[in-house]
Amino acid sequence: MSDERPVMPRGSVGRTARLASLPLGAAGRATLGLGRRLSGQSADTVNAELQQRTAEQLFAVLGQLKGGAMKLGQTLSVFEAAVPEEMAAPYREALTKLQEAAPPMPVRTVHGVLAQQLGGTWRQRFAEFDDAPAAAASIGQVHRATWRDGRDVAVKIQYPGAATALISDLNQLARFARLFATVLPGLDVKPLIAELKARAIEELDYGLEADAQRGFAAAYADDDQFAVPRVVASAPKVVVSEWIEGTPLSRIISTGTREQRDHAGRLLATLHFSAPQRAGLLHADPHPGNFRLLPDGRLGVIDFGAIARLPDGHPEPIGRLLRWALDGRAAEVLADLRTEGFVRPGVDVDPDAVLDYLRPLLDPIAGHHFHFTRAWMQEQAMRIGDPRTDANRLGRQLNLPPAYLLIHRVSMGSIGVLCQLDAAADWRAVLEEWLPGFTG
Repeated sequence: MSDERPVMPRGSVGRTARLASLPLGAAGRATLGLGRRLSGQSADTVNAELQQRTAEQLFAVLGQLKGGAMKLGQTLSVFEAAVPEEMAAPYREALTKLQEAAPPMPVRTVHGVLAQQLGGTWRQRFAEFDDAPAAAASIGQVHRATWRDGRDVAVKIQYPGAATALISDLNQLARFARLFATVLPGLDVKPLIAELKARAIEELDYGLEADAQRGFAAAYADDDQFAVPRVVASAPKVVVSEWIEGTPLSRIISTGTREQRDHAGRLLATLHFSAPQRAGLLHADPHPGNFRLLPDGRLGVIDFGAIARLPDGHPEPIGRLLRWALDGRAAEVLADLRTEGFVRPGVDVDPDAVLDYLRPLLDPIAGHHFHFTRAWMQEQAMRIGDPRTDANRLGRQLNLPPAYLLIHRVSMGSIGVLCQLDAAADWRAVLEEWLPGFTG
């Protein structure tokens, strides 16, 4: 008998109803806002209240669901630093919960998946197995166990029905993409959802995830900065890997010391730029729930479901474009942007205007010290996202080529986490060491 019964809350009807409540709620809030404007409240006051209520409902709904809703919620959570502080407070806690928790599946279902994937004698492979989940991912949950050889292990188990729910959620969320603009101005969610859909099938194959984790583990074996748990066993819907103990980045974001914030941020940036060169892979899910600061100071890296395969390392034009932009070589920057497809044929843009658009985004690597803050990210989000600005008008003329879409998303997500960490370091030195083309 198949164990593919969906366990992701209450079946497709309930899930669709919850997602459908988002635009209905937005319509109700818009009507309420109109009434309050007519009663004399200022537009700014009403808009702020509408934005807060939309945010609260949006993340409340995403937090109750798994599949694509939780996947998108986790992806968006790294952009939380772009939300103005007065808006971020009401749902920051909800975002953190998206990164670390979700409703568990029944114990009987857990055992059924393990029997299906590891065989009817699966218990003999473990000395101990904890039926209570230790953590949740977007399409599965993690249990702590002891392998038969005495090693502490993490057992990642995919939810039955995950494939159906994941694709259904993403299709539904694509219809509501405009709502996210209310919460995160300047972030176009439609291509983000399209890219998540394109990678959904790959993420559902835990065999591919295990292979990616093996690649990372081999590249960073015995490293003094990073800890990647080795894979102990794998199947299409179960991955067993070594357990690593550490402080989640979400906790460092909320209560970490200055030293912890700067150290974790520097390691996160180093992983982002070194992995393509060392492993031919890019960890493509940079939300804080996937990283731990270990007691010995290393950064523990988990969850390899979303991976960009870059066998030739980071594309060299990225480093060259950054170097030329920092040097003020506007004509060369525009020429390279055209060559790489960032400016479509026939689109006429001024080279100096393009440089003015890009230059504030390069402040973190303009010198040898930069402090990432929420205020800086909010400033950039408003500069690019406000349709009244020159930057916004120019940005709409630019294009993001498919080959760079995932790299761009991961880079922006990593910057979002650095801003949440409030981290300061010499980021330029990281690029000088690891990014091809940056030093000439």
